[in-house]
Amino acid sequence: MTEILYYMVQPSLTQFLLYFLYLGTFGFGGPIALAGYMQKDLVEKRKWISKEDYLDGLALAQLAPGPLAAQLAMYLGYVRAGVLGATLVSLVFILPSFFMVLAISWSYVQFGGLPWMQALFYGIGAAVIGIIAQSAYKLTKMTLGKDIALWIIYLILMISTAVAQAEMAVLFLAAGIIYMVLKMKGGTAKGLKVFTSFAWLGGTSTVALGIPVPATDSRILLFFAKAGAMVFGSGLAIVPFLYGGVVKEYHWLNEKQFMDAVAVAMITPGPVVITVAFIGYLVRGLSGATLAAAGVFLPVYLFVVIPSKWFKKHSKDGWLNAFVKGVTAATTGAIAGACIVLGRRAIFDFPTAFIAAATLFLLMRFKIKEPLLIVIAGVSGLLLFPR
Repeated sequence: MTEILYYMVQPSLTQFLLYFLYLGTFGFGGPIALAGYMQKDLVEKRKWISKEDYLDGLALAQLAPGPLAAQLAMYLGYVRAGVLGATLVSLVFILPSFFMVLAISWSYVQFGGLPWMQALFYGIGAAVIGIIAQSAYKLTKMTLGKDIALWIIYLILMISTAVAQAEMAVLFLAAGIIYMVLKMKGGTAKGLKVFTSFAWLGGTSTVALGIPVPATDSRILLFFAKAGAMVFGSGLAIVPFLYGGVVKEYHWLNEKQFMDAVAVAMITPGPVVITVAFIGYLVRGLSGATLAAAGVFLPVYLFVVIPSKWFKKHSKDGWLNAFVKGVTAATTGAIAGACIVLGRRAIFDFPTAFIAAATLFLLMRFKIKEPLLIVIAGVSGLLLFPR
């Protein structure tokens, strides 16, 4: 009877797309909040999606690389209308925030040298550190538990990211594979010894060039595609990867510009990784923004469309879940390390320290929404910016 009711309220594809256009335009609050909106609106209220399909999509979004909210939206589009549905949902969900970022990027380039713009990002940049710190705390609490192996992976990634000031992609894969072996075969001490050697190799392979690397179209597209493939769960996982690439290795942005890019992600709705459009715009204008956004979402899209049928059969497999737990622990450690790295740049006097601490306190104590805190931080920056 429930199944009959589900198909009786099946919406037209246009209705389905209009919902995700609305969510992409007004969906503030981060990936967990966006996933919650989809459950409440599509499963409970409108009954457009079955509970089973929603939970399958949520599991895939947690297991495969890609920002959780965008992947879940694409998967639900796939359930509704196959590859066409996933494609159209991805467009209507992502484009609103993309166009907002373009508008902010244009304003930033035109007025970035003006005192009011500098003051605005002075406050927002400090608040972003508080938001990242709270996200790192929540992810740590949610993903590690009392598993010693996961804690060791977490600490290695946090320290290596903080020291090298860059994220080493090889460590994510190494963490997933080694934790999977630990759980399937045993031998914790041996597995962690191997992972430590991977950490050393990853650290020695990270090279910060002394001169800027030309931002060609192909290099922009490939770099951001690789970045999109390394995001697990939280969109903030992309922050250390981007910092290591666009600031330390390629020198496309300076550290202040990068902090402003992260801030832009916090003041727009939709997926956090849309910050890449701001970076691309600063590097190469409209074409750079378009290539960066296309690159970062392409692997996300493919990781939904290609394995969806296979995933339904294997989502409960222990080896797959172990691999993802290892990668998630590594990702969480990298976010914590990135918070240390970015905090050194954004917090440099008493007002910025106060704004960051106040943001963290308000998030932890009163659970105030991030967009409101960003507005308050921007106003605070206008008032407190050194003249």
